[in-house]
Amino acid sequence: MVSFEELGLNMSIVRAIKEIGMDNTFPIQEYCIPLILKGKDVIGQAHTGTGKTAAFSLPLINRIRSKGPIQALIIVPTRELAMQVTTEIKKFSKYMGTRCLAIYGGQSINIQKDQLRRGVQIIVATPGRLIDHLKHGTIQLEDVNYVILDEADRMLDMGFIDDIKFILFYVNEKRQTCLFSATMPVEILRLSREYMKDPQQIRLNEEEISLETIDQSYLIVEEREKFKHLCNFIKNRQEGQQTIVFVATKQRTQRIADDLNKQGFRVITIHGDLSQRQRDYSMHRFKNGSEDILVATDIAARGIDVPAVGNIINYDIPEDPLIYFHRIGRTARAGGSGKAISLVSSSRYEDFSRILKRTELPIKRLNDEIGIEVPTLYVSRNRVNRQRSFEYNNQNRRRFGGINRGINRGRYHYGRQYNHSQYKRG
Repeated sequence: MVSFEELGLNMSIVRAIKEIGMDNTFPIQEYCIPLILKGKDVIGQAHTGTGKTAAFSLPLINRIRSKGPIQALIIVPTRELAMQVTTEIKKFSKYMGTRCLAIYGGQSINIQKDQLRRGVQIIVATPGRLIDHLKHGTIQLEDVNYVILDEADRMLDMGFIDDIKFILFYVNEKRQTCLFSATMPVEILRLSREYMKDPQQIRLNEEEISLETIDQSYLIVEEREKFKHLCNFIKNRQEGQQTIVFVATKQRTQRIADDLNKQGFRVITIHGDLSQRQRDYSMHRFKNGSEDILVATDIAARGIDVPAVGNIINYDIPEDPLIYFHRIGRTARAGGSGKAISLVSSSRYEDFSRILKRTELPIKRLNDEIGIEVPTLYVSRNRVNRQRSFEYNNQNRRRFGGINRGINRGRYHYGRQYNHSQYKRG
């Protein structure tokens, strides 16, 4: 394992790193830091919690001048991640004199303008608020030589790609651009071809998605039984460990939190309907241990980095397997260990089976261990409904002599067209 001194970093940076307990590098750091120091464009793929922030921020701090205008821009998808990355950079640059500022919506833009006037060299920004500053003329990007796109796949999911293209239009074309993402969908690779120069690709754990330091398990139960088992798992956790409970919707977040509070647990929530002040308050209380259970939605929890989180409970199973791996990456941070438990209702087993297929490490089924009978329904209701709809359509074709589908693949029933988009999940 390579040390930070061997990577060629300034000794003032190495001193700050050692003070926060970082002695050896993670693979993403070992491979990316030398390339970024040489001025290469880099595409880095690694799981969350593997030291990605240090992989791009340490060489940035090493290369920029400690005085002068904004020289580095880091674009992130959420305000929580903006604050997290900024906090890390401030620790790393403790002896370098570099100033870093988080730019995000929900905080007064006038506060940010005041801090910008004092001079900063690195900004960590969400796309929307950064564009606000560009339009106000309070941020100038002409002197930016380094651009980092962090969690690019999430920015794609959240619809920020056009905003990113708008922002890059204002940056020097001779810039160094680095892109970091847990996954590499086609759209991300297309973006890299358009805005990066001969990027060096560092892809770790690409073939197999697994987190070896996390004890993963699941329990198949009926929906009405899930809350009872959630309470049992929380009661039986290791003393001193915090828990994040992931749910599907904002409304469900508050309801689960209220029910847990009634059971005597110390619970806080974070979801998209909270103001920035409320979100900051929730995160402050969770990080300092005043509340030891956080109930959250996926997007709201993006960027949470709390070392004491030892347990992740998936109260609702995500449809996308990659979201599952993002979730459980909130525990076992930076090489630690943790537990991830999923409560799988019988109607969502099909979604969970896709997760089981994406990892080679076993995910233990708990039903036999704790003596709970497995519900017999393993096929999702959606699949049953699709089969019924197929049979119904076949009957109508025979009855009416055949019915053509529209170009949007909707179904016609008695002269009216029904489209799946009319029945989106809330």
